[in-house]
Amino acid sequence: MNKKNTLFVLAALLVGAMVLSACGQAPLAQASAPAQTTPQQIRTLTVSGTGKVMLVPDVAYINIGVHSEAEDVSTALSSNNDLALAIKDALKSEGVEDKDFQTSNFNVYPSDQYDPTTGQYIRRNYAVDNTLYVTVRDIANLGKLLDTTLRAGANNIYGITFDIQNKEAALAQARDLAIADAKAKAEATAATVGVELGQIYSVNVTNTSYVSGVYQSGYGMGGGGDKALESTVPVSAGQIVVTFDASLVYEIK
Repeated sequence: MNKKNTLFVLAALLVGAMVLSACGQAPLAQASAPAQTTPQQIRTLTVSGTGKVMLVPDVAYINIGVHSEAEDVSTALSSNNDLALAIKDALKSEGVEDKDFQTSNFNVYPSDQYDPTTGQYIRRNYAVDNTLYVTVRDIANLGKLLDTTLRAGANNIYGITFDIQNKEAALAQARDLAIADAKAKAEATAATVGVELGQIYSVNVTNTSYVSGVYQSGYGMGGGGDKALESTVPVSAGQIVVTFDASLVYEIK
């Protein structure tokens, strides 16, 4: 056999050996691959609960409107300031403290006057609107304070809002009631369907509503109040509802 033939045979033998080696290793590679496993699905039970606390308001907020008009700005301002001061002094004489008064709105604007019959322009007045925001901490005395406000010259009382000064304890109580309600429902549901509850996976607690009582007085006592008003203004504070919702997710064993 010549030299060229010898090289050709050796090359063919080498290629054949490499093919056989690869074929022999393939099953080993497949055997060593990790087995595919499906994670076990966790069964859960989701329940929700509600907690409500009813409270009697212990504070009220009233918006008192003072309106004045005059042919010049300075007179309108002076008249409005005098009227607001008279209302404030009258309420202070009934026990309202200085810290419980706040000016929440103050506007000055032109107010043109027209003849109601002919529609003809008469003159330009200047109007001043002042809103006094008052905190009333003695709810039992609220009706009397409203009487005093109107008699002192208030043009309007825009409404009354009732609230609770310290509501943290009520919020905590409503939250705990919501969680307890959700737990009771979870235990009842598990007993009904015949499963056993495991650990709690998640908890979601939300303050869904805090309802402040609102009393719309509807008083528009233009001209400095009704001097013939004899009886105390009837006001009912009602109740305030604090509500929490709780959502619990349990593992089912």
